[in-house]
Amino acid sequence: MNSQAVRPGETPSERADRNWNELMQELRVMQTGTQILTGFLLAVAFQPRFAELDDLQRGLYITLVLLAATATVLALTPVGLHRMLFHERRKVQLVRVADRLVKANLAVIGAVTVGVVALILDVALNRPTAIVAAALGVVVILLLWVGLPPLLRRRSGGATDEERPASSHM
Repeated sequence: MNSQAVRPGETPSERADRNWNELMQELRVMQTGTQILTGFLLAVAFQPRFAELDDLQRGLYITLVLLAATATVLALTPVGLHRMLFHERRKVQLVRVADRLVKANLAVIGAVTVGVVALILDVALNRPTAIVAAALGVVVILLLWVGLPPLLRRRSGGATDEERPASSHM
């Protein structure tokens, strides 16, 4: 569903409310994944083998912890903004800003995910395998998150779910 689509009879305020609710659902999913990755990363430093990491692995680990913290802050920022501004009737502006924050957070979470896989494979197997897996991870993320949306738009001729007959919905 295209959350930006205008539904018949829907006011700008109603559309902002609908879009806000959809963003909050997306943030719930993102936050759960981020919490799991962050918890894993925080636990790594307290494992006996942590002292055995080489400088590159330790640098990657620190980078991943910082990215995971960034992802957490990005996911919480729309909630914080809403809390500070909700009495000021700024929902349209909040939706616009939250949309940008969610898109930025997708990039950060993608980087954390690829980096965690690379770190694990580097420690468990070897560096060349980790590099190949990281490169493949980046390609998969780009294909799914950047390449797939335009492909879906082209296949549907640009029509949104609301504009298509019910029989043609997936």
